[in-house]
Amino acid sequence: MENGKTDISRRSFVKKSILAGTALGLTGPLGLSSGKSSPNNQVVVAVMGAQRRSAALARSFANVNETVVKSIFDVDRRPLSKQADAIAELQGRKPETGTDFRKALDDPDIDALVIGAPDHWHTAATIMALQAGKHVYVEKPASHNPAECELIVRAQKRYNKVVQMGNQNRSSRELQEAIKKIHDGAIGNAYYAKTFYANTRGSIGKGKIAPVPEWLDYELWQGPAPRTPYRDNILHYDWHWFWKWGTGELLNNGTHEYDIARWALGVDLPNKITSSGGRFHFDDDWEFYDTQNVMFEFPGNKAINWEGRSCNGFQIWNRNRGTVINGTEGTALLDRDGYILYNLDNEEIERHTREDRVVDMLDTIGAGRITDEHVHNFASSIQQGTKLHSPIESGQVSVLPLHLGNISQFIGRSLNVNPQNGRIIGDQEAMSMWSRQYEPGWEPRL
Repeated sequence: MENGKTDISRRSFVKKSILAGTALGLTGPLGLSSGKSSPNNQVVVAVMGAQRRSAALARSFANVNETVVKSIFDVDRRPLSKQADAIAELQGRKPETGTDFRKALDDPDIDALVIGAPDHWHTAATIMALQAGKHVYVEKPASHNPAECELIVRAQKRYNKVVQMGNQNRSSRELQEAIKKIHDGAIGNAYYAKTFYANTRGSIGKGKIAPVPEWLDYELWQGPAPRTPYRDNILHYDWHWFWKWGTGELLNNGTHEYDIARWALGVDLPNKITSSGGRFHFDDDWEFYDTQNVMFEFPGNKAINWEGRSCNGFQIWNRNRGTVINGTEGTALLDRDGYILYNLDNEEIERHTREDRVVDMLDTIGAGRITDEHVHNFASSIQQGTKLHSPIESGQVSVLPLHLGNISQFIGRSLNVNPQNGRIIGDQEAMSMWSRQYEPGWEPRL
């Protein structure tokens, strides 16, 4: 990657030169010569998922010179051909496709698994890939519950592979610059962050139990989750709002802004978490919260607040999402376009936003160049030992408190937390939600 942009002609030539051969049981066989790296040292990946964010990740891995997409898997076979064609346009050769990602784990040519599947699959698939000797790029939140936060970190340490979490804002050069200025005292001592997300999502209605569609491997889609009859209002996005498979808006989108706030304030785990809100906008099957306000308090007199409104997109600071950092000498406003610094008189003193401005701040499917930069960092870590921008251990320090925020909301009271390990103090009911029930035989194990 040069100057943040991909060299399309070079990329197409290089990728056409390495993609050839056969692989068992998949369409469009490619086959490469080495299980460690391609002939010219590209990182060869399989992508778990062909919908929405998974499709965007596949595009980024096809865009970046250091990576090549060999195969794409989805339990819904309908988008596979179209997605393979789109990737072929970017990298010069059509990837293989299939419905069972586990075939990639047995493929010696695959260096890394890219996981864009639903949240309940993140930790389990990561562990399976690590045990098969693969590196992993896993979308946020990378865990479905607090116990999985611990488990996925232990797995990375045990198998000693590169695991990058997909909170791509960590790779934004504008945000890296902003955080450095905050840490260097541009707004004095930074002590409080306000993070926010507002959207106008519609109702998911009252779903009905229905026959499993012929195009769907519902057994594999459920994976580690306890079995339940198929319903007609869960695929391919609304699973986010069910406890069995998703983690709610707090982890669906709040992860991004909370992580920036934690990064800016230089804090780790909080010592107290309080959540309020509910499902206010619609009366439907949505199990999480469309309106939620969570306060995270930290040792050293620092705090982060997250405000999430899933169904009313009224903007804050003329934005649908962002992070505001308050300090003793000023304020920083950060979003996916860059940052603005203000003094205590609310006068703008500095602005730095990217030229290719993000048109839709709510578009988590795209986030184009930032995701490409995150993928480039992942590949460089595998190839050259470059420091990861979001190693899974750091990523889960941001994710664990958000899981606890949902627990606080569910039980209706504040949680006292051990800031050394994130464990809930003196509340057995809350701690009973630390883990989850798994489908027998599908439990993630080290």
